[in-house]
Amino acid sequence: MKDAFLLVYRNIRERKTRSILTMLGVVVGIAAVIAIMSISYGMEESITEQLSEMADLIIVRPGKMSFETGYLELGSFTDRDLEDVERIEGVKKAAGMVGGMQEVEYRGEKVMVNIAGTEPMDFGAVFGERIVKHEEGRDLRDNDRKVCEIGYSIAHDYFDYEIGVNDRLTINGSKFRVVGVLEEQGGFRSNVDSQIYVTKSDALDIFNTKDIATIFVRVKEIGDADEIANEIEERIDDNHKLDDFSTAMTMGSAVESLESIFQMLQVFLVAIGSLSLIVASLGIMNTTLMSVMERTHEIGVMKAIGAKNRNILSLFLMEAGVVSGIGGVLGGVAGVFAAKVITIYIHAAFNVEIAAIVKPEVLLGGVAVAVLVGILSGFYPARKASKLSPVEAVRYE
Repeated sequence: MKDAFLLVYRNIRERKTRSILTMLGVVVGIAAVIAIMSISYGMEESITEQLSEMADLIIVRPGKMSFETGYLELGSFTDRDLEDVERIEGVKKAAGMVGGMQEVEYRGEKVMVNIAGTEPMDFGAVFGERIVKHEEGRDLRDNDRKVCEIGYSIAHDYFDYEIGVNDRLTINGSKFRVVGVLEEQGGFRSNVDSQIYVTKSDALDIFNTKDIATIFVRVKEIGDADEIANEIEERIDDNHKLDDFSTAMTMGSAVESLESIFQMLQVFLVAIGSLSLIVASLGIMNTTLMSVMERTHEIGVMKAIGAKNRNILSLFLMEAGVVSGIGGVLGGVAGVFAAKVITIYIHAAFNVEIAAIVKPEVLLGGVAVAVLVGILSGFYPARKASKLSPVEAVRYE
C-alpha cells in the first residue's frame, strides 16, 4: 500500500499542471455546493429565529391563500369580529389594525405609503414582547392626535429629503407631526420599516371607515395556537356567512412552511451547483485516460514483472481518488470562505444579517462526494488500463 501511494504521488507530481487543473474543477464544484448550503442554512435560521420570537402570535386576514392565486383578499373585518376573537378561550390579547395605502406628501414630493392605525396600548399585541425601539423620538400615546411614528425606510429612503422628529407629513390632506422614527428592522420585520403608524382614531379619519384590515392575536399558551387559529376562522366565517372568508396564520405554521420551502430550494440550488461536479468528473476521466495512454509502456512492464489486473485497476482508481479528495478538501475550505464573503456582501448591500452556517456533515459529505466522483470517473480509464495486454503494452511507444 505504501509503494502504491508513493507511485501515485510520483505520477501526480510529474503531471503537476494537469493534476492542478483537474483539482480546480472539483474545488469549484464542491465550493459552490458548500457555499450554497451554508447560506441557505443561515437564511433559514435567521428567518426562523425571528418567527420564533413571535410564536404566540396569530395574524388574521380577510382572505385565503392558494398556490394558484396567492393571497386573495375577500373584504374586511368588523368590530363584531374583533370582539368575538377576544372572547375565545386562550386569547390573551386581540388588536385590530385599520390600514391601507395612502398618498403621503413631504416637501412637495408625493409617495404611496402603507398607513397602519391601532390603539397605542395594543402595540404589544402587534409587535409582541420585543417592542420595536426608536432611532429617535417616542411612542404614540392614547391622547395623541395628528401625529405619527414612521419606519426607518420611510425616514431615510422613500423621499429625497430625510425625515426626522417634528417634521410634518401630509396624509390624505391632513398634516401629521412625526413624533418617532423606528429603528431599522430588516428580515421578516422589514414591513415595519416601510410603514407609517398612527392612532386608530386618526386612521378612521384617514380612511373614512371602521373596517379592520388585520387582527393580531396573542395567545396565553403557545401550544394552543393552532387550535385557537381554527376557532378564529370558524367564528369569523360564521359572522360573514362565507366559507374560507378568513385566514388565521400562526407563526408555527409559517415556520413549517418556510422549512419545507427552504428544503426544496436547497435541493434546487445543490442541483445547480452539482453541474460543476459533472464537468469536474469529465475532467478527471479525461486526465486519467491521458495518463493511461502516456503510461501504456509502464503498465506493460508492471504486468510483465507480475502485477495483476486488480493491482493496475486499484492504482489508477487510487490516483483519481487522491486528486479528487484533495480537490474536495480544498473545495470545502473555498466554500466556507466564499460563504463568509457572500454574507458580508449581503450585509453591505442590503443591510441584512445572515450567518453562514457551515455544518460538519456538509463538509464531510462534500469531501466524500468529491472522492466518489473521482473514483467513478476514473473507473473506466482504470479498467481499460487493467485490461491491456502485457505484450502489446510493452511494445507501445
